[in-house]
Amino acid sequence: FEKADDTQTASVEVAIAKARSASNFRRATKVFEEALLAGRTSILGLPGAVPVEGGVPIVQNDRIIGAIGISGATSAEDGAIAAAAFAVLR
Repeated sequence: FEKADDTQTASVEVAIAKARSASNFRRATKVFEEALLAGRTSILGLPGAVPVEGGVPIVQNDRIIGAIGISGATSAEDGAIAAAAFAVLR
């Protein structure tokens, strides 16, 4: 876990929620965001699903071993940072 000095405190909880969502649902939170933007409002009824880009599951041998959650910038920027962090882990 790391928080940049100028990042709002609420982003801590958002980043953790994104990581938890990605881990629990075994998919990037961008999938939920795209579904919601496409009109699938039922996404909002899924407990723990965060429909905001920035959460990425870490999968190894078809098993979830962790997740990355980024918050504090725009949704697209959070997603790009999460993807870059994931790429470093590969």
